[in-house]
Amino acid sequence: MSSGKITESTSLSQRELEILELVATGLTNHDIAQKLEISKRTVDNHISNILTKTKTDNRVELVRWALQWGKICLDEINCCVLPSPSDSP
Repeated sequence: MSSGKITESTSLSQRELEILELVATGLTNHDIAQKLEISKRTVDNHISNILTKTKTDNRVELVRWALQWGKICLDEINCCVLPSPSDSP
């Protein structure tokens, strides 16, 4: 089930990671906007930027990418801390 598209980790801002976690829980952009007390358009822009940075085409691919790279933890799945490239000798 491995996609050739999901090949690299990328750097996301703290806000982008926060939004990514909320996407992974199944919230809509409208719900995310309400929860974070920001406009839906701002959420739309963040999600668009996240999709571009991660080279994913939709929310499903995005969540798969986030799980693969240890950016999110869902229901105790993939909750380990992955070493960062700077941890290498």
